[in-house]
Amino acid sequence: MTVHECCVGMELRRLRIEPISRTTLALFAGASGDHQPSHLDIEAAKAKGRDDVIAHGMLMMAYLGRSLIEWAPQEKIRSYKARFVAATPVHAEPTCSGRVVAINDRLATLELAITLADGTTVLRGEAVVEIG
Repeated sequence: MTVHECCVGMELRRLRIEPISRTTLALFAGASGDHQPSHLDIEAAKAKGRDDVIAHGMLMMAYLGRSLIEWAPQEKIRSYKARFVAATPVHAEPTCSGRVVAINDRLATLELAITLADGTTVLRGEAVVEIG
């Protein structure tokens, strides 16, 4: 991507993720080593006041990263950070989005987010991508 192809306000293609399943959570736990009970055990989740288990925050961050590398090659990403603002319940249907908010010295700054079908934002992020 060149400076001429990128402009402030440009939006990334939205990435819709399949509903978060218990299988996805179990596979991610195995791959990441994060076997925290609130992601896998309904009774543990209920003991923490939740109705059911929640998705791993790092799983959500990985989905957001996936949407970013669909827009720009990984080697062009100079920084990527995110903060968790709400829990993602099992069966939620996340959508990743982003837009260019600034361009300076061949670097595009992007605001990123994951929202659920009910409008809840669960993750907010920022990335800096080389565009020249």
